[in-house]
Amino acid sequence: MCRNQSYILGTLQASCAKSEVTSRFIEDNAAFVEPQKVRFNTSLSAKRCYVMTCGSPMPCRGLQFFSTQAGTESSEEEDDDLETGISERQTPVSAGATQDSNGEAGNDDEFSELEMSEDEINDDVEAPQNEMELSDTEPEVSREKSRERRGANHLFRVIVTAPGLSVHNALEKWVEEGNELTRPDILLAMLFLRKRRMYGRALQLSEYVESTKKVEFLERDYASRVDLIAKVRGIHKAENYIEKIPKSFRGEVVYRTLLANCVLASNVKKAEQVFNKMKDLEFPITCFACNQLLLLYKRVDKKKIADVLLLMEKEKVKPSLFTYRILIDTKGQSNDIAGMDQIVETMKAEGIEPDLATQALLAKHYVLGGLKEKAEPVLKKMEGGDAKENRWACRALLPLYATLGKADEVERLWNICKPNPRIDECIAAIEAWGKLNNVEEAEAVFDKMVKTWKKLSSKHYTAMLKVYANHKMLAKGKDLVKQIGESGCRIGPLTWDALVKLYVEAGEVEKADSILQRAAQQNQIKPMFSSYMTIMEQYARRGDVHNAEKIFHRMRQAGYQARIRPFQCLIQTYVNAKVPAYGMRERLIADNVFPNKALAAQLASADAFRKTAVSELLD
Repeated sequence: MCRNQSYILGTLQASCAKSEVTSRFIEDNAAFVEPQKVRFNTSLSAKRCYVMTCGSPMPCRGLQFFSTQAGTESSEEEDDDLETGISERQTPVSAGATQDSNGEAGNDDEFSELEMSEDEINDDVEAPQNEMELSDTEPEVSREKSRERRGANHLFRVIVTAPGLSVHNALEKWVEEGNELTRPDILLAMLFLRKRRMYGRALQLSEYVESTKKVEFLERDYASRVDLIAKVRGIHKAENYIEKIPKSFRGEVVYRTLLANCVLASNVKKAEQVFNKMKDLEFPITCFACNQLLLLYKRVDKKKIADVLLLMEKEKVKPSLFTYRILIDTKGQSNDIAGMDQIVETMKAEGIEPDLATQALLAKHYVLGGLKEKAEPVLKKMEGGDAKENRWACRALLPLYATLGKADEVERLWNICKPNPRIDECIAAIEAWGKLNNVEEAEAVFDKMVKTWKKLSSKHYTAMLKVYANHKMLAKGKDLVKQIGESGCRIGPLTWDALVKLYVEAGEVEKADSILQRAAQQNQIKPMFSSYMTIMEQYARRGDVHNAEKIFHRMRQAGYQARIRPFQCLIQTYVNAKVPAYGMRERLIADNVFPNKALAAQLASADAFRKTAVSELLD
């Protein structure tokens, strides 16, 4: 640490009493922050004395109330880096994203990627309690209210079967037939719609309910509308809607919903503006809002994490379990296992015990860090002594044991589930056997799944498709794609991602490129970030500047904000092509991307005007 950094660190420690976890992050990542005037803006990054590698955020999901969890997809369910069956997908389409002829982008049942079967629709739905809650006063959905479930299922089917933009007419007809539109029915119907990512139809339902005054709108319902508008029409439209909300309902819940969607879109500038506006409006600074910033900076600018922790200290905002999970994952991604363990100890000292998701996260980072001896006790603890009694843990344990290469443990756990498997256990088993290079066992589980459930969604087929892609089994992959088509499933970004990988692994990069382009054009849906990166990385290896730039441009058109990883890939393309990357520094500045050490080194390699020993002699 340089002398200036030591002085800054000392000043920070003297001016602000910090918890152990805050001190730990500041010691590792000393940043110039004035604790008395913490305000977030993109200019802060230019004042840093150090750089860290860029990472990706933790997943977080949940649905609550009539509003069913604004920002549910936000950020707890994101990047490929987490390798937990979750990926960066369906971020809210920004104002500049491609839209269809009706002005909607990425909406409606095109997200039938997660289409539910008839059985799934009739399952009881419990709204998980987690970081994405809008309120602590959510009325519970009782399992005993079978009439309400039947009514909600009926309402849901009316909405799903209505043509495109005619949900309003379908609901009018349904009400005219003598059906009552109650809050519990709306709650569950909205829940079903969100589970299927049918945000366009959910938005039409919300608009109908408000316009007809069938149910009195509360703040949480306005927040739900903000969330849906952000997902369907973009953040700018959501901001405009907030101005139309009655002032008495324009509270912290509404603004934090907008904040969550800004984070989901990786829109740093807008997220910081919304956070600062919340401060200007004198809303209390909540752990939820701080966690959203942590998620954002964990993905795009890790060095700002210390700023947020200092602010939490100053405002006496107590970290939640989710806060610690973000910090644990940040340390794990940086391969700082000692720092990760220290955060866990701090968390326990604060009376917070790691839950299953946190334990799975720890085990994953131990495995990736080559510390199998530390991973195994965590996995055994997750089992709780009896995997049969704690069967709910099998879903997480199967792929983790597979990553450790323990085929016997995978077989043991699968034998527990096999007599009466749940669909998520089947997907986990397919993934696990795939990791163990046992394609036959993965196929056996897939066949069992096909026979057990009447109707599968493309999500379930995609699990097997990924196995074929990872093993370069193009012929079998093509046959499975035909099977998906014959089943009547509508495919979406998850399946496209698997198809892209399938063809890339088979060496057919151009075919993968054309598939992704056609899928996006025909469906007007935003492909996954990883799909673009898979293709772009192949062009980078070839030194194909033209096609790499083309993919980079398409990513921006799709609504993905500028990030370090695509720039790293693009610059590497120039390096491999042995051609100078003219104007690349200016492009980074224009996109508000601040290079880390790796990117700075790449820039130097691709600099058209860099000096070498030979060039200096010639000059």
